[in-house]
Amino acid sequence: MVGFAAAGTVEYKLPVRILAVDTTTARGSLAVVTDQGVAAESRSTTQEGHSRWLLAAVADSLEKLGLEARDLDGFAVTVGPGSFTGLRVGMSSVQGLALGAGAPCVGVSSLDLLGRAGAGGAPTVQALVDAQRGEVFGGVYDGGGRPAGEPRVGTVESVLAELEGEAAFVGDGALRYRAEIEALVGGACFPEVDLFLAASLGRVALEALRAGRGCAPGDLRPLYLRAPHIRKPRS
Repeated sequence: MVGFAAAGTVEYKLPVRILAVDTTTARGSLAVVTDQGVAAESRSTTQEGHSRWLLAAVADSLEKLGLEARDLDGFAVTVGPGSFTGLRVGMSSVQGLALGAGAPCVGVSSLDLLGRAGAGGAPTVQALVDAQRGEVFGGVYDGGGRPAGEPRVGTVESVLAELEGEAAFVGDGALRYRAEIEALVGGACFPEVDLFLAASLGRVALEALRAGRGCAPGDLRPLYLRAPHIRKPRS
């Protein structure tokens, strides 16, 4: 089992069971990932918030595997960008579970996961997450899915302004704005990738923990890219 060392570092044995959670978009998912693959997975598509299903789904998945949270060797969560509410639900849930289990965490950008998923589709991979209000969160990656620029937020036109050559577009933002993208970018392609990210997140986290790149739950930090949109209450 794992435990936290002094000065915020993490000591652990080789991780074999990781709980991964993604709630950054309406496509929420969780997965228990081991060295042998995905042991359990739950998916939800909701516009009402992920708080209603997430913890119940965690409990159900662990029960079916005969596990408790303290039996897990690590936790992973997508840190954004995405829905502010969904992001907070996912991060706070994972932090609470990890603290109780005394286990390390791994935080991964949803854009980075999409970039990896689109690897091999074209010399450039453009990950796009729907940011609502006519905007997208965007990240650009090379053909191998490695970051090739800083993440951005803005209209599709502004995010793609510097993109050149053939590119593969992935993410719910790519699906929503496909017609606009095709008008802006010659040679755009849209490979089919899984937009429920928990399983791929778990695999990335397993690699990270093996390499000693875990962190304490309180060290997780969200990737917002823009300030929250707060509506004033009606008088």
